[in-house]
Amino acid sequence: MIKFISEVSSNHHRSIERAKEFIDLSSEAGCWAVKFQLFKIESLFSKEALEVKPELLKRKDWELPTEFLPILSEYCKLKNIKFSCTPFYLDAVDELRPYVDFFKIASYELLFYDLLIKCAETSKPFILSTGMATSNEIKHAVSVLKRNGCRNPILLHCTSAYPTPFMEANLSAIDTIGKLTGCEVGWSDHTVSPFVIHRAVHKWNAKIIEFHMDIDGKGEEYLSGHCWLPNQIKSVIEDINNAIISDGSGIKEPTKSELIDRDWRADPIDGLRPLRSYRENWD
Repeated sequence: MIKFISEVSSNHHRSIERAKEFIDLSSEAGCWAVKFQLFKIESLFSKEALEVKPELLKRKDWELPTEFLPILSEYCKLKNIKFSCTPFYLDAVDELRPYVDFFKIASYELLFYDLLIKCAETSKPFILSTGMATSNEIKHAVSVLKRNGCRNPILLHCTSAYPTPFMEANLSAIDTIGKLTGCEVGWSDHTVSPFVIHRAVHKWNAKIIEFHMDIDGKGEEYLSGHCWLPNQIKSVIEDINNAIISDGSGIKEPTKSELIDRDWRADPIDGLRPLRSYRENWD
């Protein structure tokens, strides 16, 4: 099955109950993992950026309280779903390490090599988004990870536009990145387009799909237009998993549902249905 990761991002309202609801709905939708973000505005943006754009300070209301981490981790175990959280500052790696099942680094931090190294040194599974990056930047990031203990990083192709026009998804880059790095490559979606996810899976063999989710249209990021609602993504996950099941074993033999009709084929002698051997057994 395809591994779907539900990205809560900044839609939790700093409410533990709302955060748990994200976990509930992600699990019910069929997600493999749910992911949060751990950042502090003063360590996310430079002093100059905050002076030029003081409105960025309002995002302090989007920060995830660190005291939530053990609670959310345990709740994910209860709901049988993986827990992850993106670190945006170095100390966040230490704060997250006891609780997360894997680390995920955002596209904007791809050049923050100290952060990549610190995550790699934990030996935990690692996923890196590659939005905005060039081929050389991706190759270098992968080499940094592998030199520091991360043997099998997973990469996510994405377009870092919120939302992403579907014609700019450039899904064929999934194949390009895979050939370039030898890594498994998935898709991080910002299009909110079911056909884009279907294409990423069925044409470009993406085994991991990340998407942004909101539970009710009231999250901080929902109006930007890149967040899925639970029922929207649930139907996509069901369709994709059912499509994969339909591939079957590839062995050409009668299926269970066909067996009842095998005797009703045309007989090779008289061309009539059912088979003569079946007719002879009629009372």
